[in-house]
Amino acid sequence: MGVAKYVKNEKDEVQDVILQSGIRIKPLYTQKDLEEVGFDSEKDLALPGEYPFTRGIHSLGYRSREWTTRQYTGFGTPKETNERFQLMISHGQTGLNVAFDLPTQMGLDSDDPLAEGEVGRVGMAVDSLRDFEVAFRDIPLDRIGVGLTINAVASIMLAMFQAAAERFGYSKDRISATPQNDILKEMIGRGAWIFPVKPAVRLIGDTIEYSMKELPRTNPVSVCGYHIRESGCSPVQEIAYAFQIANTYIEEVLRRGCAIDDFVRGFTFNLNVFGNLWEQVAKFRAARKLWAKNLRERYGAKDKRSLLLRGIFGGGGYGMTKAQPENNIIRGAYYALAAALGGAQTTALCSFDEAYTIPTPRAALLSLRTFQILMEEIGLRDTVDPLAGSYFIETLTKQMEEKIVEEMKRVDEIGGMIKAVETGYVQREVAKQAYDFEKGVQRGDLIKVGVNKYTEGEEMEVELHEYRWESAEEQIQRIREVKRERDNRKVFQLLKDLEEAAREDKNVMPYLLECCKAYATLGEMTKVFKDVYGEFKEPSIF
Repeated sequence: MGVAKYVKNEKDEVQDVILQSGIRIKPLYTQKDLEEVGFDSEKDLALPGEYPFTRGIHSLGYRSREWTTRQYTGFGTPKETNERFQLMISHGQTGLNVAFDLPTQMGLDSDDPLAEGEVGRVGMAVDSLRDFEVAFRDIPLDRIGVGLTINAVASIMLAMFQAAAERFGYSKDRISATPQNDILKEMIGRGAWIFPVKPAVRLIGDTIEYSMKELPRTNPVSVCGYHIRESGCSPVQEIAYAFQIANTYIEEVLRRGCAIDDFVRGFTFNLNVFGNLWEQVAKFRAARKLWAKNLRERYGAKDKRSLLLRGIFGGGGYGMTKAQPENNIIRGAYYALAAALGGAQTTALCSFDEAYTIPTPRAALLSLRTFQILMEEIGLRDTVDPLAGSYFIETLTKQMEEKIVEEMKRVDEIGGMIKAVETGYVQREVAKQAYDFEKGVQRGDLIKVGVNKYTEGEEMEVELHEYRWESAEEQIQRIREVKRERDNRKVFQLLKDLEEAAREDKNVMPYLLECCKAYATLGEMTKVFKDVYGEFKEPSIF
């Protein structure tokens, strides 16, 4: 997708190339360009697996291990979702990335009137532990890492996952979960928030502190630059805002008296991959370097494991189009290539039909095969960071680094990310960038093949995932059964205990775990937090 502006003359010769990050690309790069940006191979590059990790966090890259494939999956009932999990794993997928429906994301039970029409529509419906017991049945949770793509109620989902795993006989030190758990990006770029900023951040702090002590293989937060990028920000803003969000969560945990090296290695990132190929590669390389410097210089981290930027590079949803949808198969392949050349450890890829709806099994498997072909057939495992030393790539990486640092400084000058979100600063910056981008598409300055150029040809009929209204009915029946069968007196008492813990600023995770084990519902636990914390009010940004 054309996310760079190409200025041409009447002979169709390219006169200028301007990346979305504002960097102008020269027609030729030499050693002189490296000298002009102050490139130092020892300080800026080093070896793969060594500080500052520009070349990757593993010394042998994909030679030592291939990337984890973690396609975003979930719809309808837990039973339907489990069937899709099993399908993808049987075809070689090596991790799970769970999609939740909108009511679940908003802390609503399926029988809530506000949930009507949305139950199971854009992800799996979850109301209680019973649903996780169905969704993860026969999944080897000691071998398959599970991403829980949810934010406002991530603490509840993590507790529910632990309870389910223990019911299946897995000890808590053997399970690996990665809740997204990034509420600040919701307030910036997506909108699935519930609680005000400060208590929402406090809940994230609870999950990090708890996981550090009780769930050693869990990554309690996955800072999501991805959704900010999907909302229209530039690649520079994506990394700058993601890092400042991460810094906010770090400072919340440090405030509790925890040592940086005891918990920060559990931080991961979810970063987007659509756009100009070279800009994406440089973005990822610069991000690894800056994250390591941020942890060492800003917070004094000493453990090498603390300095590693780990996470999932993928998606590319913003690049997918409804027009000529088969083109999305090609786009996806190039996005995956960018992730690979950028050194991704974990990947996911939007399927060609996701501009319409949830992927069909065929579309989901095509995306999985795209990753597998890249890893197995075209030579990605031959050598580590094959673009290292390129005059162009190293210059661009330095330029990206400088611009990211500049944007991070702006947030610091405002007073940090909480202040920047509460005042609407970041939201305004993202909205401006999104507006300018869309204007560029409409004018034809930014090319989208099949949308504003090369629009001729037959339109493909897309086989759509069919939403089953029966799924909602089944889910509502399930929650009614749970409420009839559980010990309601016990649930009532445990919810009171949870409320007391929240009011007294105790870590709520042990209380959530007990509530989940007693089959308290998502809506019941969320209501406790609403009663204590209130709800977030979005600032005006215009």
